Amino acid sequence: MEPGASGTVVGVYVYPVKGCRGIALRQGFVGARGLTHDRRWMIVDEEGKFVTQRTEPSLATVDVAIEGDELVLQGPNDAPLRWRANALGSAPRRRVKIWRDEVEATDCGADAAAWATRLLGKPASLVFMPDDVLRPVNPQYARPDDVVGFADAFPLLVASTSSLAALNARMTEALPMDRFRPNVVVDGFAPWAEDVWARILAGSLPIRIAKPCARCVVTTTDQRTGERGVEPLRALAAFRRRGNDILFAQNAVPDAVGTVAIGERVVALETRAVEPFDA
Repeated sequence: MEPGASGTVVGVYVYPVKGCRGIALRQGFVGARGLTHDRRWMIVDEEGKFVTQRTEPSLATVDVAIEGDELVLQGPNDAPLRWRANALGSAPRRRVKIWRDEVEATDCGADAAAWATRLLGKPASLVFMPDDVLRPVNPQYARPDDVVGFADAFPLLVASTSSLAALNARMTEALPMDRFRPNVVVDGFAPWAEDVWARILAGSLPIRIAKPCARCVVTTTDQRTGERGVEPLRALAAFRRRGNDILFAQNAVPDAVGTVAIGERVVALETRAVEPFDA
């Protein structure tokens, strides 16, 4: 694909609590860590280690809302948890683990811990990443000042509707885009055009494409019920494998602060050569 090919933003999604449901936006502000509120909260176990749908698919059943300065979490069988951001000033901090990183986080308190414990059926807590905590992006794919919240590794995930349609054509039952939990969804490009992107412009926001996203068991989890199947990993493995990784969508880093909105034009600014997929 030549630079200059264009499409449209058709989806903007933020996931305030890692592993829980996302919120569809018409427009979102993108800072250095990604969209405002994206993965700023995280549930951790009693040892302070991050908890996701990989081990707790029930997180997919938790509705999330931001109401003013409140985070509101509604599980399937419990009263909603309301946590106010103005509680940050007096809240204690603790060390938490996410993959190989260990960072400081604000503990969201006893009520939040009791709520998370009831949800999972074992000791758990809710934590928040304060503004002064800077978690770097993997330097192999980033610049020294690139940072990320509690997302697995990158501030943004960009996905294409055309690529999802091409994947769905290989399966007996089509799956929705929410299986891949993207932040920005684009339309109007050829299937898999995003594989060769190096930089794109979404409206006025420049976005650097870091690397393809290696997918895990979360993609096999129904994002409304928490039930698990085998797709889309089985279908993807047949034609989207590179080494041990099964790839769909692109990890990305914002190259400026600004907004991204549905209906905005997306332009491929730079492309690059890519490795072939395993036969």
